[in-house]
Amino acid sequence: MSDLSLIVKAYDVRGTVPDQLDETVAEALGTAFAETVGGDRVVVARDMRESGVGLVAAFVRGVTATGTSVVDAGLGSTDLLYFASGSLDLPGVMFTASHNPARYNGLKMCRAGARPIGQDSGLLEIRNRAQAILDGAAPSPAQKRGDVQQRDLLSDYAAHLRTLVDLSGIRPLKVVVDAGNGMAGYTVPEVLGSAGSIGGLPLTVVPLYFELDGSFPNHEANPLEPANLVDLQAAVREHGADLGLAFDGDADRCFVVDERGVAVSPSAITALVAARELAKHPGSTIIHNVITSRAVPEIITEHGGAPVRTRVGHSFIKEEMARTGAVFGGEHSAHYYFRDFWFADTGMLAAMHTLAALGEQAAPLSELAAEYERYVASGEINSTVDDQAARIADVEKAFASRDGVTLDHLDGLTLGFADGSWANLRPSNTEPLLRLNVEAPTPAGMAELRDEILEIVRA
Repeated sequence: MSDLSLIVKAYDVRGTVPDQLDETVAEALGTAFAETVGGDRVVVARDMRESGVGLVAAFVRGVTATGTSVVDAGLGSTDLLYFASGSLDLPGVMFTASHNPARYNGLKMCRAGARPIGQDSGLLEIRNRAQAILDGAAPSPAQKRGDVQQRDLLSDYAAHLRTLVDLSGIRPLKVVVDAGNGMAGYTVPEVLGSAGSIGGLPLTVVPLYFELDGSFPNHEANPLEPANLVDLQAAVREHGADLGLAFDGDADRCFVVDERGVAVSPSAITALVAARELAKHPGSTIIHNVITSRAVPEIITEHGGAPVRTRVGHSFIKEEMARTGAVFGGEHSAHYYFRDFWFADTGMLAAMHTLAALGEQAAPLSELAAEYERYVASGEINSTVDDQAARIADVEKAFASRDGVTLDHLDGLTLGFADGSWANLRPSNTEPLLRLNVEAPTPAGMAELRDEILEIVRA
């Protein structure tokens, strides 16, 4: 019997197919989802993974058995599903395992208006109800089964994004896009155009791995790993492109490389987009998490905005955005959230802001991005430890008595220093790991602080 506690995570459902997630599980989750969120319709979409076809069909059977109808959007990116949920005002489910290997699949769920569902906002209830069905509890029969409507929302999604960022007046740009055989291969041609078909925009798009293939034959669809950017970086240099864009499997995250093939920090993109949003909405609140660069709140403040710092994780970002009415939020993992997009995350809209910012001025992206990169970052460094809390306490003890050191515990332990350096050490929620991020004004300062903390953590 399936144990859903193994695949229902803090924010979504994710597991290997078929041993953890099969059609029987998907059908039970469909019934539980419909019973929990209520209403008379839900919308579903899926990424390019082969297992998604059968899983969606089973999920739809579970939903319609409750009398709830389904709008089936077919293939789509995760942000297309959020668009569908927001524009149709319906609860939604996206079948994807994002950047995970081909043997995985999963579900990202939201309430009407793309409001997130996590363990504290309905996911635990859905899990428990689905588990009861799998354990033999019969679902309540509906008088009439719900119906299923097929609906292609790709053109509506693209049109909506184009109303939020106008690219029609920028200078001509050549951009290489690495879709990683994921859903950006489906959405980018509609939003930005593709080679030989520019869709009215002054863009020449050079496609890389646009063929939808959930086996990921070229590289993992996880641009957070530097090895997965190598092909994009080479193609940008080969084609003399102005920039490169890399999307993950479900195309909700976007990474950027400049005209030299050098990766641009997601913190710099966060600051760049924040400045653009503040130009449209002066004085607004911008959300950033504890491991974005210190440059982000500095630049937000310099542009007249109000920075608000949150824990790492999309549920925390979305909750703070809704609470504060923030116009934008960014994470160092390259998730970008927009008030104009139902507070949901969309890598495509961040890419469009980057294209607009570059195309509205004459400098290359390397010069433009340099305005938003002020410090030297370590990147995230993971250490396997037996006792996360004890190691964090050891680090705190080592630094707490030093002059000018500040401590806070918003998300793990953050150390602040008088010269602008900082370090965040936080535990993984799912593995016996501690995650370290360090930033300093100089490479030597960053390395010294990084090594001192790692010596304590790994002792």
